[in-house]
Amino acid sequence: MESEFQFELGVCQWAERYWPPESERTTPVIVARQLGTKGRRWDTLVIECDTAGLQKRANFGTKRLDSDLLHIVKNAPPAYEWYRDALPEPSYPWRYVREAVHRAADRGLVDRRRGTNGRIELRRKWEYPDWVRRIIAIENKPDLDASAARDLAAQLERDVAVSLADEVWVATAATDDSIEPVLLTERPQEAGILTIDAGSRGKSSATVIWHPSTLAVAEPGTRILEQPTGGKFDASACRFEYVSPEWKAGKRLEIAERAYERGWRSYADSMRPDCRYFELRPEPDVSRPYCTAKNCHQTVRECSGSCPSFEPEPPTWRQHEWPIQGGPGAGIKRLLAEQRERQRPE
Repeated sequence: MESEFQFELGVCQWAERYWPPESERTTPVIVARQLGTKGRRWDTLVIECDTAGLQKRANFGTKRLDSDLLHIVKNAPPAYEWYRDALPEPSYPWRYVREAVHRAADRGLVDRRRGTNGRIELRRKWEYPDWVRRIIAIENKPDLDASAARDLAAQLERDVAVSLADEVWVATAATDDSIEPVLLTERPQEAGILTIDAGSRGKSSATVIWHPSTLAVAEPGTRILEQPTGGKFDASACRFEYVSPEWKAGKRLEIAERAYERGWRSYADSMRPDCRYFELRPEPDVSRPYCTAKNCHQTVRECSGSCPSFEPEPPTWRQHEWPIQGGPGAGIKRLLAEQRERQRPE
């Protein structure tokens, strides 16, 4: 059984090519991995985008807009105005808003000038578009017998209750059983199920064996803080809190912005492609990192500076071009960055 990391890369590649399952693609999609909120990080995210809105989003560059910058660009006036009159009252001190105005102007997102009495005035350059249609969250569990799958039900229950994503899925490796084991696991019925089959020559395909429910993202959600463990002697109550539709809308946009910037190929930033044993092996479905010292597809945790097999690239590997652009490791990062740029729809 392949590692969850390698399985995750396959799911991301499949989603980038073939989402949505069992129907034709009518809108562009952006696929990212390991994104979410402070308390919940999803393995794979699929952002279904509005075509015209996504094209307008490109005006703001490839870097993400954080919550402070979104506050600026979404509320910047069409004509120059003092920022404290133009922007809604924040829930934090105005000095932080002023810093965000300067950051936005330095990135070319808004126009800025000194007005009457030296006041900082701003105006918008482009109207920030409504470019996010739906957010799909996928939890990857290739091996349901592994210890990593024990908390699957609790994770999915939290996702369904808070309803931050429009759909919640679990993706698992297909088996030869007449009934897929994932159907026998405890889980909320609102979560959909995808089985991934590597098939011949390593090319993945996916089958929907349980369709998800569409969650109420525009309504208040429930954040589960603590659940009783169950059992004969456990009489504790579930602790939860409500989250507002406004909080959810803001958080969804922040997540989408991070997905727009990162994509799913940023995993090389957490690995050591500068190791002489690191390779990016092209396969029919997706190019995956490979360690020639261990003769396996390594995980992010294994591929680190603390790895006993780590050896830096020989200096002679970095002397083939001028100006010096680094060795194969730097080339791998450039390649993945270029692929991310090509796959970002505009």
